[in-house]
Amino acid sequence: MPSSSHTVEAALAQRDPKIIESLMPKWEWAYDHYFQTRTDGWHHVPKQALFVGSHNGGLAAPDMVMLMVDWFRRFGYERPMYGLMHPKVWQVTPWLARLGAQCGAVPAQPKFAIAALQRGASVLVFPGGAQDVFRPHHQRHQIQLMGRTGFIKLALRENVPIVPVISRGAHDTFIVLNDFYKQAQWLNQKGLLPWFQGIDPEVFPIFLGLPWGLAIGPVPHIPWPHPIHTRVCSPIVFERTGRAAAKDSDYVQQCYGQVVEQMQTALDQLIAST
Repeated sequence: MPSSSHTVEAALAQRDPKIIESLMPKWEWAYDHYFQTRTDGWHHVPKQALFVGSHNGGLAAPDMVMLMVDWFRRFGYERPMYGLMHPKVWQVTPWLARLGAQCGAVPAQPKFAIAALQRGASVLVFPGGAQDVFRPHHQRHQIQLMGRTGFIKLALRENVPIVPVISRGAHDTFIVLNDFYKQAQWLNQKGLLPWFQGIDPEVFPIFLGLPWGLAIGPVPHIPWPHPIHTRVCSPIVFERTGRAAAKDSDYVQQCYGQVVEQMQTALDQLIAST
């Protein structure tokens, strides 16, 4: 987690177009050959938006990386998109957090997202978080944003449209059998299963994946090759916006339901068409 001295301005300034450009050849090879990625819908993208995605593929999250390849190919390295990354990444893997920050990642806290939007940048968020990215394989075609409405409040407060992003295939790059977090939490409370670095992982999946074969816990893995199809959906513009709308809990829930419904419909259509 960034320290208190890690200001919003410093976090946003860490984004380095030259670092991004240096990494693009490897990402583009994965995009074109390893995942044989297909995308559509980029004509929908407005000048600025809050991009909201369904998280897939474990810690590797290949659809997220492929989405960013699309962004850089279309808009170059100077037009910023900041991605909200779980603050625990800074605790568990500081080196990865630093690399992520150079590519545009900031801690998933409102002040960072607000600052990015107020500076004219777009922001990418995956509200479902760890539970979504490690959801069981049989739920891979379900939008699971876990009832988290912070992104709705953000869009309303800053008066920016939400652009949903859905994909098929990234959650087939490994196979999550199930999440055994409740059992792992019980063992942890009994002193039988200490958390890595004392940090609650929030999920405890058992999955099939490379290079482990059978893996236990939210550990890194190498996604096996599987075609990924990503779709950028048309923007959602809410009827009411502003601080008052963001504080109206009933309205926030209504907007949240609208986003989830439209994302699920879009994902169902994508699956039916491929």
